[in-house]
Amino acid sequence: MEEQFILRVPPSVAERIEHLLSENASSSEDKSLDLSFSDDGRSGTFSIGNDQFPASLLDLPGIVESYKTYDDSVLIKSADIGQMIMVREEGDSAPDTVEYRHGLTPPMRDARRRRFRREPDLNPELVKRVEKDLLKIMAGGTADVEVVEQDEGSRNPGKKAAPAPAPKPDLSEAGNTEEPERSDSDESG
Repeated sequence: MEEQFILRVPPSVAERIEHLLSENASSSEDKSLDLSFSDDGRSGTFSIGNDQFPASLLDLPGIVESYKTYDDSVLIKSADIGQMIMVREEGDSAPDTVEYRHGLTPPMRDARRRRFRREPDLNPELVKRVEKDLLKIMAGGTADVEVVEQDEGSRNPGKKAAPAPAPKPDLSEAGNTEEPERSDSDESG
């Protein structure tokens, strides 16, 4: 597969690039086009003619597939694109993260927050205890089973026995228990 990237530029720069790539580019003042990055590999400079613009390499929130065709009827996948080079005007501020918050199209606006699973909040002590129990089980022992509950009003946890699970309803007697269909555009949460 080929290596490809998305180049996002301001409208004024896009017009100059389009003019440079057009047929009458030989009469254009903008005869050179250059992109160079600094040592960190994430920030750089985009040059067109004698003008320079700041550029940043950003990770997209998802993978974008690129296709091409030779006969206008069959599409052939040519690349998976996961990064974008964003060229900014001279006064615009640089992005503070390496991941671009939005996708390429309007439905993917704020995609990280709206479309993808959130990172779970894990208690480090609980993770260590579970890891220790798993190592005991793998070594042939048994895990220490205890349930610790904490009342909302009290700060001292008390050890209590695990409550009995609620009985599950019999689905054959419950009738129609189907959930209504949801589309991808429904907000979750």
